Amino acid sequence: MTQHKNSPENLPCIAFLGTGLMGGPMADRLLKTGYRVTVWNRTTAKTDALVAAGATRAATPADAVAGAAIIITMLEAGPVVAEVIAAVIGAIAPGALVIDMSSTRQDEALALHAVLAARGIACLDAPVSGGVLGAQAGSLAIMVGGTVADFERALEVLQVMGRPTRVGQPGSGQVAKLCNQLIVGATLSVIAEALLLAQAAGADPVAVRQALRGGFAESRLLEVHGQRMLERDFRAGGQVRSQAKDLDNVLVAAADAGIALPLAALVQAAYRALPDALAGADQSAILLGLELANPGMRLGQQDDQVT
Repeated sequence: MTQHKNSPENLPCIAFLGTGLMGGPMADRLLKTGYRVTVWNRTTAKTDALVAAGATRAATPADAVAGAAIIITMLEAGPVVAEVIAAVIGAIAPGALVIDMSSTRQDEALALHAVLAARGIACLDAPVSGGVLGAQAGSLAIMVGGTVADFERALEVLQVMGRPTRVGQPGSGQVAKLCNQLIVGATLSVIAEALLLAQAAGADPVAVRQALRGGFAESRLLEVHGQRMLERDFRAGGQVRSQAKDLDNVLVAAADAGIALPLAALVQAAYRALPDALAGADQSAILLGLELANPGMRLGQQDDQVT
């Protein structure tokens, strides 16, 4: 990876809160580009690789944000973001910018903007899509809600992690992420049904997937997750628990907007019906739920890889 054109001393100090499955490789991208990064995670061991790569480990989130010009949060859900920000807000330097890259509800994002604005702290909601591979490659789709000025201020940092697009005012980033997750969840459900139908009706599902590619059914999801389903590789990328949470939030946003989304409700119910043991599996494990609803039917002969 090419080092940043400026020396590290001229780059803003970044605090990165939440270095799990997605946050870890995102923070690593910043380090390798030359940024000075202080990291914090509830499970300290999840910061070990980053510290070895040059990050500074903070004992508490308040220690992490002290003196940071930019604070990035990549946490489990809106309530966790609110809890962590409440714990650190008194330590955030005047003029700092908070970029919440977690996936939350729109109302939670708006509340975060309001809490920070009351202290004179700028904020962007900037959730991402692209999974672990996208985080590692710096190719994440980054959907940003906030002012034009704050977006421009954050642009160079965000570009290290992916392709940022400002989609509107505060809260709009989370709306865009929910739209993304609705498309992902529904499409994965349909891919699972199509591949199981192919096998049940006597066609070769491997050949059917290949035949569909290049036509109107082609998609990145069919390419990557269709292959995952055929290989029965459900090791975590984007997790079932995260997809289920996001679909819950889709329905909340729809209710707040006064619209009915019947397909979203069906997909949400399908993810919520998956066994608890699959919560940490990849979201393509929706196939396993479909197989449970069709006793005796199973896609392929390979053993399941879940962990």
